[in-house]
Amino acid sequence: MSSLVPLVYYGGMFVLFFFWIYGIASFVLDVKNKVVPGIRRYRRGRKKLAEKRRREREHEEKEEQLY
Repeated sequence: MSSLVPLVYYGGMFVLFFFWIYGIASFVLDVKNKVVPGIRRYRRGRKKLAEKRRREREHEEKEEQLY
């Protein structure tokens, strides 16, 4: 009976901490594989949009100078 108590204790601790560590690792991998690339894609899109607006504005200024 006395050898069963440590087994149950360590087994319970293993199960408890396994899911706790699994959750932390899953969160880190989600941040690495989904959140960071999403932020980079968003910033890239904002830069492209700003560049497109700047080119359109320059094009309109050139057209106005021609008339």
